Amino acid sequence: MARTARGAQKDYVYRIANSPVGRLKLVASHEGLAAILWDIDRPNRVRLNIVAEDESHPILMEAERQLQEYFAGEREVFDLPLDFSGTEFQKKVWRALLTIPFGETRSYAEIAEQIGAPKAIRAVGAANGRNPISIITPCHRVIGSAGDLRGFSGGLERKTYLLGFEGSETKTFNFAA
Repeated sequence: MARTARGAQKDYVYRIANSPVGRLKLVASHEGLAAILWDIDRPNRVRLNIVAEDESHPILMEAERQLQEYFAGEREVFDLPLDFSGTEFQKKVWRALLTIPFGETRSYAEIAEQIGAPKAIRAVGAANGRNPISIITPCHRVIGSAGDLRGFSGGLERKTYLLGFEGSETKTFNFAA
């Protein structure tokens, strides 16, 4: 769970947003957007003290508006305050994800190199899998070194959709395999 500087637990609120990739649970604190959770998310993948639904929270309303623009093809870059909750290494990886341009991909090895930890490829993969702010912090843009799709908290079908929507070229993924 997220803790504030004094060790007290931070509270979060949420709002549900519909999208072409399903219902998304947008979560925020007073500091910024803290999570975008999938309807199929593992319950403890992102641990936040979510206390209530808040349909009028300004950060959640703005996040939903920007996501609508993204899915309408009108936005490639998001402009929201983010409130990451994780280890310093995870935050370093997530900040690196924010540098991947719309329509491009990076490998786990490239992200490891970018953050100055070239041997930490598996740790980068683990941090990528714990990214709390899906889509906006584009963990879907990270693929295997051979161009293959790897795990995604929203499911590989949604990862494939997002990459195709953005015009990224990857190896075809065989869902039956």
